Amino acid sequence: MKTTVAAMDFGTSKLVALIAETSGQKSCDIVGAGTALYDGFMDRQWNAPTKLNNAIAEAIHEAEVQARTRIKEINIGVPGDFCTVRAVEAKVDLQGADPHVTIKDIDELFNRATEALGEVNGQIIHRSPAWFMVDDGSKTLEPMNARGYVLRAMVSFVIADQFFIDDVRARFKKLDINVTGCFSTPTGQAMLFIPDTERDRTAVLIDIGYLTTEVMTVEGDAITYLKNIPMGGGNMTADLAYGLDVSLDAAEKIKRAYVFGLSAGQTSFDAPDQTGVTKTFEREEVENILEARSEEICEAIGDAIKESGVKLGNWSSIYLTGGGLAINRGGRDYLSAKLGKSVRELPRKAVKLSSPAYSSALGLLDLVVNTLAGSRSATGGISGFFRNLFGG
Repeated sequence: MKTTVAAMDFGTSKLVALIAETSGQKSCDIVGAGTALYDGFMDRQWNAPTKLNNAIAEAIHEAEVQARTRIKEINIGVPGDFCTVRAVEAKVDLQGADPHVTIKDIDELFNRATEALGEVNGQIIHRSPAWFMVDDGSKTLEPMNARGYVLRAMVSFVIADQFFIDDVRARFKKLDINVTGCFSTPTGQAMLFIPDTERDRTAVLIDIGYLTTEVMTVEGDAITYLKNIPMGGGNMTADLAYGLDVSLDAAEKIKRAYVFGLSAGQTSFDAPDQTGVTKTFEREEVENILEARSEEICEAIGDAIKESGVKLGNWSSIYLTGGGLAINRGGRDYLSAKLGKSVRELPRKAVKLSSPAYSSALGLLDLVVNTLAGSRSATGGISGFFRNLFGG
């Protein structure tokens, strides 16, 4: 039996509405996708709140037309700028003549972690394990039936800004659409695209968007650190527009065509100035403007990784996504050089919407589908239990 699921991703420059059909065989087909450009957000506020409803309606309508269905319920992704991540360690003593880990112990462990978290300013939309440890054994995500005396864990909590949840619910209500779940977009992105084995060794995901950059450390099934940097590809575009005296549209075309690397790419760029006269700009002139901001963003990313306290070894992976730098040829290598560490591109998970600019939307949809599958499964075992800890 097929189930229809709808989700919306709130990016910093565009909205993406996705409609998917899922079946009991764990297949998921995207049958509708709608996008709408908008002014985004900054510092947990909409940049143009009066225009947001029209943008939501536009993205929804396009997805509905493609899917040939009407959206009545939707799951919303909470972007990193409206989230706080806190990681808490907790422990529980194992009981009985033959003490071993049970579902009851894991449930109690999560309850204690929640108590240790204390009051939060917002709504907890995810709590997930970075690792479990029995006595002084190795870290694991499969502690069930392990024998010992003490079960420890690091539990990560994603706390969503209440303003965002309330505001978005009210906007969808005006469209006669009910918001049935709130999910962390960064969490979905990390869980979908970073392989389990690399998350077990701790990984870093960097999403350079249009107005903000998200830097997150990922361990196990959890984001353990999240930093939002108020700069992105849009700042590069704005700098070019000002420095070259061209429109934002012309600057964006130059930015997208620019190739990072001394011996690659165009040697000059043609664009109309503010009076409409086409001018030619040498690569060096574009480079001086564009790479000054790019370097500033890369330095902020490096500082965020240091701030996380995570020690990255040769076995740790760093990934880049988003439409701010990942779509530029040579952009990933440029970031690698600035960080002094190898940076990878995310693996492609879908034929449709395969650009890095849509990785957050695909990650959100995957998280929604997996969560709903876990809540419907009566025999999901330990994996089903963890999935039920997700979602609002």
